[in-house]
Amino acid sequence: MAQTLDDLPPRAALVEIARDFHARGWMSGTAGNLSAREDDNHFWITASGRPKGRLDELDFLLVRVQDGEVVERVRPENKPSAETAIHRTLYTLFPNARACLHGHSVDACLAADRAKQGAKLLRLAPIEMLKGFDVWQQNPKVDLPLFENVLDVARIADDIRKRFAKTAPAVTALMVRSHGPTVWGASLQEAYNRFEILEFILRYQARSRR
Repeated sequence: MAQTLDDLPPRAALVEIARDFHARGWMSGTAGNLSAREDDNHFWITASGRPKGRLDELDFLLVRVQDGEVVERVRPENKPSAETAIHRTLYTLFPNARACLHGHSVDACLAADRAKQGAKLLRLAPIEMLKGFDVWQQNPKVDLPLFENVLDVARIADDIRKRFAKTAPAVTALMVRSHGPTVWGASLQEAYNRFEILEFILRYQARSRR
C-alpha cells in the first residue's frame, strides 16, 4: 500500500485525489481539474467533462508544457480540460511545481465573495493552519491572489501570468472569484496537503462573523 501520493504513478495518484475531493464536495459532477508532471516537459491533466468521482487512469491526457500540445491520449474522444492553460502557466512560472489541483467548493466561493468587488487579494485568517504553507510568523498577514472569473479561460491564465511574473504569490495558491481555488506544490502530496489546508482556512472564513 502506498505511504504517500508520491509513491503512486502520477495518474493513479490523481485518480485517488479526484475521488477524495468528489466525496468531500470539492469536485461535484464534472467540475474541477487535476494535473501532475510526468517529467520536466510534460504533465498529465484530466480530460474535459469526466465525472470526477468515477475517473480512471485512462481519463487523462499528456500535454507539453511549452506549447500545450497533446502528445498522448488513450481515449480518442478525450479533450484536455478547459483550464489546461492555467496549469501550463503555473508549470511555466514555477518549474519546481510537480502537481496542480483545482476544485470548486461552496465555502471557498463564499469566502471570496467577502472581498470587495475588483479586489485582487483576499486576506487569509491568521490561524494555525497557515503553517501548512510554511508561514511561521506570529499573526501573519498573508494574502491569497484573487482573480475575476470570465468565460475565456485563456484570459484568466494570461492575468495569472502577468501578475505572478511581477510578484510571486505569498502562498502556492490562487482563487478565481465565484469559481474555486487552485493550489500547486513541489510534490503531489504537498499539493494535496495544501489544497486541504486552504479549504480549511476558507471554510473558517466563510463561517466566521468577524
